[in-house]
Amino acid sequence: MDATGHMVVLVVEDEPLVRMLAVECLRDEGFTVYEAASAAEALVVISDHGELDVLFSDVDMPGMNGLDLAREVARRWPHVGCLLTSGGARPEASWSTPSRHFLSKPYGVGQLGAWIRAAA
Repeated sequence: MDATGHMVVLVVEDEPLVRMLAVECLRDEGFTVYEAASAAEALVVISDHGELDVLFSDVDMPGMNGLDLAREVARRWPHVGCLLTSGGARPEASWSTPSRHFLSKPYGVGQLGAWIRAAA
């Protein structure tokens, strides 16, 4: 949580319009939201903003994919919850835990906030 008590989310999505929609939706629901276009950029953002509650990342991205990013975040920042999304590949069943969730694309923006809260 940030200093104002809002849940902090990092949205990682390489498609600018999809990222913009998710960020706008979450901000409208009262979340503090950071954004990144790649896993490498996400790791920098997380390092700079240690108060992160949830990572929301696309699975299919160039370079480090979202699943590898989620594993790295879990290793370095185990308190951060994770919600992955994809229109294609789904992580193996063993990946899901109480703090790791998967949301298929396309997802309704109305349901995104509830999924983020569940992953926290």
